[in-house]
Amino acid sequence: MEQGVWQEIELLYQKFQKLGISEAVDYDKYYLYSLITHSTAIEGSTLTELDTQLLFDEGVTAKGKPLVHHLMNEDLKQAYELAKTESSSLVQITPALLQRLNATLMRTTGSVRSVMGGSFDSSNGDFPLCGVTAGVGGHSYMNYLKVPAKVDELCAILQAKQKTVGTLREQYELSFNAHLNLVTIQPWVDGNGRMARLLMNYIQFCYHLFPTKIFKEDREEYILSLRQCQDEETNQVFLDFMARQLKKSLSLEIEHFNASQKRRFSFMF
Repeated sequence: MEQGVWQEIELLYQKFQKLGISEAVDYDKYYLYSLITHSTAIEGSTLTELDTQLLFDEGVTAKGKPLVHHLMNEDLKQAYELAKTESSSLVQITPALLQRLNATLMRTTGSVRSVMGGSFDSSNGDFPLCGVTAGVGGHSYMNYLKVPAKVDELCAILQAKQKTVGTLREQYELSFNAHLNLVTIQPWVDGNGRMARLLMNYIQFCYHLFPTKIFKEDREEYILSLRQCQDEETNQVFLDFMARQLKKSLSLEIEHFNASQKRRFSFMF
């Protein structure tokens, strides 16, 4: 990604902070609702942001929409709440933390699975005892026997790098790389995409950064960028995609704020 794009992001970030957008009452709550809605929509949820708000605030389910989509959103909300709590104490990224977060987001949609290697519980954050495939054509991921060691290694790398990154770009790119590497390992039988996006946001929470959203309408480009990086064993395509998503998120938040400030009021009698 050209340096110019990150200069644009830094200018947008400064403008976002100067406008005090995140200081508005309940801003963080509703932005979190949006993060959750887009993350689960990437996995097939049909809930809209309004559906999610009514579910979380009023306990109202969306008529005609699958129960599992509501459960996905509720579980992911609990996982984000746990992530925010742990990040406020700067809890280190360890396999145990990742498994706790995954267990929370799979709390009601996971299940016990029995395979030749034994039984494991995907609602408990257990690593699988079988291979994992995903996507069109049944793309196969890492041998499940290698998963625990690779998760250990990833956590050690992230712990070391969290101590050295300093600039805004370095902090964001560390979170983007964590996302890419976790979803490439595919440590769980389900929930890997949501978990990778949650880990990305967790690192951003630790640095008090604006959380990056991946927009559901950009799902195809998102998946293609991941697949290209996995096939070519490079991270640049994904870093470029994520920088564009961050720029888009900041731009839209500023645009919506400015529009709300200009809106005229007329009594309606």
